[in-house]
Amino acid sequence: MTSAGSDTVTSSSAASDSVATKSALDPTASDSAASNAGATSPAASNSAVSWWRAMVERRPVSVRLVGALVAGMLLFGSFPPRPYWFLAPLGIAVLTLVLRGGDRLRGGFGYGMVAGLGFFLPLLPWTGIYVGPLPWIALSTACAVFIGLFGVLARLVGRLPGWPVWIALAWVTGEWLRSSVPFGGFPWGRVAFGQADGWYLSHAVLGGPVLIGFTVALTGTAGAALVERLAVRGVWRTGRAVLVAAALTLVALPVSGVLLRAALPEPGAGESMIRVAAIQGSVPRLGLEFNAQRRAVLDNHVRRTEELARAVAEGRVERPDVVIWPENSSDIDPLRNADAAALITEASQRVGAPILVGAVLVNGDRTTTNSVIVWDGAAGPGDRHDKKIIQPFGEYLPMRGFFRLFSDYADKAGYFVPGDGDGTVRAAGVDIGVATCYEVAFDRAFRDSMAAGAQLLTVPTNNATFGDSEMTYQQLAMSRVRAVEHGRALVVAATTGVSAIITADGAVRQQTPQFVPAALVAELPLRHDTTVATRIGQAPEVVSVMLTGAALVFALSRRWRRRRDRAGAAEFTPEATTAGPR
Repeated sequence: MTSAGSDTVTSSSAASDSVATKSALDPTASDSAASNAGATSPAASNSAVSWWRAMVERRPVSVRLVGALVAGMLLFGSFPPRPYWFLAPLGIAVLTLVLRGGDRLRGGFGYGMVAGLGFFLPLLPWTGIYVGPLPWIALSTACAVFIGLFGVLARLVGRLPGWPVWIALAWVTGEWLRSSVPFGGFPWGRVAFGQADGWYLSHAVLGGPVLIGFTVALTGTAGAALVERLAVRGVWRTGRAVLVAAALTLVALPVSGVLLRAALPEPGAGESMIRVAAIQGSVPRLGLEFNAQRRAVLDNHVRRTEELARAVAEGRVERPDVVIWPENSSDIDPLRNADAAALITEASQRVGAPILVGAVLVNGDRTTTNSVIVWDGAAGPGDRHDKKIIQPFGEYLPMRGFFRLFSDYADKAGYFVPGDGDGTVRAAGVDIGVATCYEVAFDRAFRDSMAAGAQLLTVPTNNATFGDSEMTYQQLAMSRVRAVEHGRALVVAATTGVSAIITADGAVRQQTPQFVPAALVAELPLRHDTTVATRIGQAPEVVSVMLTGAALVFALSRRWRRRRDRAGAAEFTPEATTAGPR
């Protein structure tokens, strides 16, 4: 008789569950009990092996719940601003051990949910800083659901031969699903975005965040497989081939990332160079009142640009070819407001370079676009990028009437509409790929820019509404991954920081402190060549999802056959045998 919602059984079925668990962990679990008990290790280590074996085989619910929570917290610990990237494969290893050895799918979902909450609740508190805890808890819970679905997938494909590979693919598939639905998805928290300081980063040049995620996950699942094997069979019966295979996997994946660094572009190597300035004007006050400070924010960015112009005139800084302002640096529509247009024009004339201005533009139907306009002091406004991937529950509110029932903050959400451009603007004769703030989390943003011929990338962003939180560091790590993925230098311009100059190897060459006006100037290479990741585009994701789907079909068919065979065996009782013809 089973306990509701658990993976444990009462004493009446403990023996059969133990056999089933052993079979899942060890193909030779049908050996005699005496053989297994006596061949695990020398006598000196019998007690330790027995303890490990008991933990791996029984794994009571309480232990699994704690393990799931620890796994989630380890994943969180791998994200910036902490440099502990190596905690990500460890977290996946712990979660894999929690999920292995059980058969109930609802248990897999539950443990995945616990791990997801342990991961996303501490990762995303910035979403509720100024609007209260409800949005933060709701978003964290929604994201945790996808880790729960991973738990279901892991339990299904975890009984197949080569299960560490299938579970790693299931992890990648779960991240793809969370990055796609609902409302366009939410990629924040993909394990790749915690690897900007780690050995796995260079894998982005071959397969982008998908390949980073797969190699991190496979390292974790391979580690879990080794722990299980050692726990069930002991060191002396595990076999040299298994130990060598596990060791190679655990070492080769991260080390291959280190070796791949040699294939990354040299930071200063390019077909030509461009001198770029990033302006961080800062804001008078943090929080939701940011939009009430529109003129002050514009003035701040004009003022800091004019200070740069004076430094150029005095010979302290070389003149930039292009200047990049952050997202929302002009929340006053400069195409409709003559004063705002005049200020931007004057700033461009003084610095002697076109400015990429982050502006909020008002459409004829009173909707708005979050745009980046190339503004030349002599020619006026030119090319522009309208943000294509807009943030639900911030820049717009899906099902506004429904969500208004739960929070008055529903009316604070914007009425932005997405653009439909190619993700590039042309300034100073250079094609610049633009991913505005939230867009950088999505693979397709810069993929479109690169297809349009981007030679340089930029992420104008406004983090003022998230206060003094970890959000800006999490986003900066995404920009570093994108730089490596596409082999391009990248400029981050933020209203309040962190603004940064990132080279194509993912290194941060310059960055600003938060909440102070600042300017960064750097000479950066322009390139036309493309990385493998750029050329193959979505292929790694498509292949991962297809392989996971195939494994899932195979696992479900095996599961159905097992149940059918058990049902048939139950009907074929000894009484029925003796009663038949002789």
